[in-house]
Parts: sequence; C-alpha cells; structure tokens
Amino acid sequence: MENTVLIVEDEKDIRELMDYNLRKQGFRTETARDGKEALMKIRGGKAGLVILDLMLPEIDGMELCRLIKSDPDEAVRRLPVIMLTARSEEIDKVLGLEMGADDYITKPFSTRELVARVRAVMRRYEAVQGTDAAGGKIIKADDLAIDPDKYTVMKRGRHLDLSAMEFKLFLYLVRRPGRIMSRDFLLDAVWGNESYVEPRTVDVHIRRLREKIEDDPSDPRYILTKRGVGYYFAENKAGS
Repeated sequence: MENTVLIVEDEKDIRELMDYNLRKQGFRTETARDGKEALMKIRGGKAGLVILDLMLPEIDGMELCRLIKSDPDEAVRRLPVIMLTARSEEIDKVLGLEMGADDYITKPFSTRELVARVRAVMRRYEAVQGTDAAGGKIIKADDLAIDPDKYTVMKRGRHLDLSAMEFKLFLYLVRRPGRIMSRDFLLDAVWGNESYVEPRTVDVHIRRLREKIEDDPSDPRYILTKRGVGYYFAENKAGS
C-alpha cells in the first residue's frame, strides 16, 4: 500500500514504539516480527516503505534487503528501504547502502530522527515517481536512453533497474554533462535539505550506478571522477 510504512523489528518494545510514533505523525503502518513475515507482507502489497532491522530471525535484514531489491516484481524492487541497526561501524552502514537500502538509522535513535528520515525517503521516492519538472523528452546519451517521465533507463534496448534515488542522482548528472560536482553539492542538489544524510551516501550511490550502467565499473565511461573534486557525467556522451 502506497505510503504505508512496514516496520520489521523483532524487539517488541522498539517495534511498538516506532509504530506508535509513526501513527501519531499520520503515517499508516504495518509491522512484522521476522524476515519471513515481512517478505510475505511486502509481496502482498502491504508496504510503501520498509524500515528493516539488521538482526532478524528467519531471514536477516541484509538478506531480506537483497531479496527485495532482486524481486521479479518491479513494484517490490522499487520499494524504499531504511536499514535499522544497533551497530555504529561505518562498514555496516555502507554495506546496507550497497545492498540497495536508501538510508539507515542507528540505534538508539530519537523519534524526531525516525520521522525525519521516513519523510525524507518518502519525499525522494515520490519526487521520482511523479512527473519530472523538465519532463517529456527522452534523453539520449551514447547507447543510453533516459525517460524522465517514466523514470527508466535503457542501455542497448535493455532496461536497467535503478532505485528511485539512483535514478534521481543519475538524471541530475546526465542533464549537466561535463560539470564537476562535489559530494556536498550533490547532497544539497539531489537529496535537498536533509540533515541526516551523510556525504558518504553519494559515494555509495555512485558506485551502485556504475555497477548497473557501466560495461566495466572499474573503468567507467559515463560517470567519471575528478580526483579530489567530485563527480561528473562524460561530456562527449551527452545527447538529446
């Protein structure tokens, strides 16, 4: 269900606390106590966004995130996911993002942070779902075809499965070929005024985009890096 938050958390107190506070802020919610129950609800269309604890019985959070992002149903694959973990190490945060998560929250967290992150991820997702402001025209870039209205990317006739945030970032770069932009600039321009997003998030999304778009992610042709400065879309690939 669109705009319904599925809370996947095995600890009852935390699950009920999140459920209460999100409902209080006007969100519709569903809950699941383990990964297996969550997957059934997700495939049953009972989620518009998933808050996913890392440590879960039946199916752990990382594996469940992988299953969501590789599901044969496109509606399931596009679900935004926020990882929830008690671990504070950067490796866990980065791994979650690389598995396809859109954001993460580290326990303990405040109600304000929880609500802010959910709203931010939903806002980004809905922005990509809606008609793009510049809309209408298919953008050609070498062997890529980007449709801003349908938020799709085709490469040599093959559909590339980008998440909502990946598409938004990629479209922003494509529309500004040759322009080098720092991580902080891209955070402001693409993620907007969201105080909980860290610069490292940009690096992870760029890495995932290269894995999906480039023939050889280690030697990219499209999304390039200016060492010590930032990222840019190759100017000689841009078209219309």
